[in-house]
Amino acid sequence: MPTVSAVFDDGGILEMVYRPEEKRTAFVLWKDGQWKFEQSLSIDAFRRLVPYSPNNNLIKNEVVLLPSEPEEYGSGESLISEIQSFIHRYVDVSPLFEKIASYYVLFSWVFDGFNELPYLRVRGDPGSGKTRFLLTIGSLCYKPIFASGASTVSPIFRILDSFHGTLIVDEGDFRFSDEKAEVVKILNNGNVKGFPVLRSEVSGKGREFNPRAYHVFGPKLVATRGFFDDKALESRFLTEEMGQYRFRNDVPINMSGSYKGRGVTYSQ
Repeated sequence: MPTVSAVFDDGGILEMVYRPEEKRTAFVLWKDGQWKFEQSLSIDAFRRLVPYSPNNNLIKNEVVLLPSEPEEYGSGESLISEIQSFIHRYVDVSPLFEKIASYYVLFSWVFDGFNELPYLRVRGDPGSGKTRFLLTIGSLCYKPIFASGASTVSPIFRILDSFHGTLIVDEGDFRFSDEKAEVVKILNNGNVKGFPVLRSEVSGKGREFNPRAYHVFGPKLVATRGFFDDKALESRFLTEEMGQYRFRNDVPINMSGSYKGRGVTYSQ
């Protein structure tokens, strides 16, 4: 059974990791205060959990980013300070939103312990730093899933259901009404547990329609130029208006690919 993560009744936690320099995937099993790498894990005589292949298209093309290994972080205060310093280095937002984004990163790693959650959004004109915000904060969040407004909606809710990560949508102003309506459904349903997206799928030789529930609950980061027409959806966002002030001189114009290496699993 290809698996990304699992929580067991005995308190064990299983997380999939990806080591790009070695081009391999594995599991990290946390149990009884210790962690270790596992290539697979047998649940019983009939079920064995295995990680997704490193050649999986989503992993290989960095659509989904995975941690590489656990790492001690010390105190919560030092971790928050490190995250906020990293965000401050690459992104120019207000001090309040910078702090909110720092805590949202940590929240994304434990979101399944909550029944409701908000989304983070940056809104502004082209060149105001929206994409930079998504790349920087997204690389630190739990299993970020990068998508653009040019993506069709069908793979989005399937990826969310498989990886249970943080959805990051750039240019979220979907052009066509049908696509816009579909993404609004995902965003409206995805901030509360217990409201999956339902789809009818054909299965079996008899071509029987089999309704299936896709779980879309989880943290999300969105960048848009305007507002959504749905007032209920607007209420789900914590929004920062970009481009209100001149950029800080110490923010680099270009980012190297090394920023993605910041996304690791932190355990105490």
